[in-house]
Amino acid sequence: MQTATKEQTWSSAVYGKNARFVSELGAGILDWLEPQSGERVLDLGCGDGHLTQKIANAGARVVGVDSSESFVQSAQELGLDARVHSGEALPFDGEFDAVFSNAALHWMTDAPSVVDGIYRALKPGGRFVAEFGGHGNVAAIVTALRAMAHRHGIDETLAHVWYFPTPDEYRALLSERGFEVERIELMPRPTFLPTGLRGWIETFRMPFFHAAGEKASLVLDDVEALLAPVLRSGDGRWIADYVRLRVIAHRVAA
Repeated sequence: MQTATKEQTWSSAVYGKNARFVSELGAGILDWLEPQSGERVLDLGCGDGHLTQKIANAGARVVGVDSSESFVQSAQELGLDARVHSGEALPFDGEFDAVFSNAALHWMTDAPSVVDGIYRALKPGGRFVAEFGGHGNVAAIVTALRAMAHRHGIDETLAHVWYFPTPDEYRALLSERGFEVERIELMPRPTFLPTGLRGWIETFRMPFFHAAGEKASLVLDDVEALLAPVLRSGDGRWIADYVRLRVIAHRVAA
């Protein structure tokens, strides 16, 4: 069986080419955040700073953090205060009026540590607003990758490395760690993939792609053949089976 590191790495250039839709579709969660002039906001998993810039443009004093040096460098080039930090070990203490996150929390599988760090980062009464992958997100793609892992001798665990909770699960996690949940909902969001299924796999499941080695093209052919009946439209466009979890919660005031 072929194995490879499970660690996902990021390239701002590749992300911009294959996955700009992530930040563009995430703009709607900004309506839940409603950033205010002068307030201090932490953008957790800021990526290349596309949405961070929108928060700053609203007049907020925003700090972006991401574990990817490539992403942080891109955000800094926009003139943003962006820093390299793990979302599972945030260093902030009572500094922010709001913590915002889009399409990042599902990569942070130690969810209790993430929530604890968000709680510490917020001022009492501060709000937490996020959107990320929820239960059932990319289920068809994951199933196909697992099937191809068995067929081609690739480590099956490379097909699914995310945290996709149900609303009840996440509500319970937040509540037991000092948050009052104002609103939480699970939303199916079929999403057009501008560079196709291959672009998505090469961007978001890079370790699986690399583990396929010299058979990568063959593996991707097989994945496409398996998923075409359910994820490819009549005009040939690929549409991913996204399901997003949105939440707004508040740190209970002391």
